[in-house]
Amino acid sequence: MQRREFLTLLAGAIAAMLMPINALATAWNKTAFEATRLADATKNLGIGSEIASSEEVEIIAPDRAENGAIVQIEVTSHIPNTESISVLVEHNPTVLIGHFVFSNGALSYLVTRIKMAETSDIKIIVKAGDDYFTASKNVVVLENGCG
Repeated sequence: MQRREFLTLLAGAIAAMLMPINALATAWNKTAFEATRLADATKNLGIGSEIASSEEVEIIAPDRAENGAIVQIEVTSHIPNTESISVLVEHNPTVLIGHFVFSNGALSYLVTRIKMAETSDIKIIVKAGDDYFTASKNVVVLENGCG
């Protein structure tokens, strides 16, 4: 194989690998993730009215976090056809912590560690069809995790 043919083949392979990364970057909702107020974050996610659903949206998080830099949470949606789960913390510098999208048939369950600047509610918003369901849990932070 000639050097020029090899370099052309290599460049094509690299471009093919980067295509999915570019697609994900365009899907990232920058304005929602940069929002500093809860209302702005939910508006930028396209969330209209919310239905309180603490029984169908399960949040497992500590009542008291020794260190806000590492707060482990588990979220399970028992709502059929869950499409996405958003995690928000109102008193953080940026409110939207994560937005997780689920494919058809995927188990709508997540475990993650988040940072919390201070004592606040962790708000979960679940999208299923055209409806948005919400639940929250208050976590007392004893040592700030982010500023």
